[in-house]
Amino acid sequence: MIEERETGHRAIRTAVPAEAEKVAALHARARATYYPDGLPQDGTDWLAVWRTAIERSDGQVLCVVERGQIVGLASFRTPEGAPADTVKLFQFHVDPGHWRAGIGTDLHVACVEQWRADGRRTALLDVHVDNRRAQAFYARQGWRPDRDNPPAEGDHHLWLRFEVTGE
Repeated sequence: MIEERETGHRAIRTAVPAEAEKVAALHARARATYYPDGLPQDGTDWLAVWRTAIERSDGQVLCVVERGQIVGLASFRTPEGAPADTVKLFQFHVDPGHWRAGIGTDLHVACVEQWRADGRRTALLDVHVDNRRAQAFYARQGWRPDRDNPPAEGDHHLWLRFEVTGE
C-alpha cells in the first residue's frame, strides 16, 4: 500500500474514509465530461460506492493531492474470479480543472509501481466509448485492446489490457 509518494509539489497516497465525499465529487466532475447528455441517473449511490472502495481490504484507492486538494484518483483490485496476478483499474480520474498537468501520468506510474510490488502481471480496465480523451491517455501509457474481451454490438465500454512488466 502506498502511504505517500512525493512528486514535485504533489503527493500520491492512499485515500482515507474521511475523504469519500471529496473523492465522489471529483468522480462526478470527471464523468460529466464524457456524457454528452449529462450524467445518467441510474440510482447508484456513488458516495457509498466510494466509501466501500476506500475501506476494502482487498483493494486500494490512490489519490493525488496538490495544495491540500484531491485532484486525481485511481481505484483498483483483483476482480472476482480473476487470477491473483491480475488487477482491474475500476476508476481513474483527474479533476477536469487540472487536465494536462501531468497528474494522470504521475498517478498511472504510482499504480504500476504498486501493481509490481503486489506481484501483478496483467491489468485490465474498461473505458466509456465516448471518452476519447481517456482512450488516448491509456494508449500513451501502453494499454491495448483486450483480445479476450472484444466489444459486442451496442457496448458502451471498450476493454483494455496492460502488461505489468519489471522495472
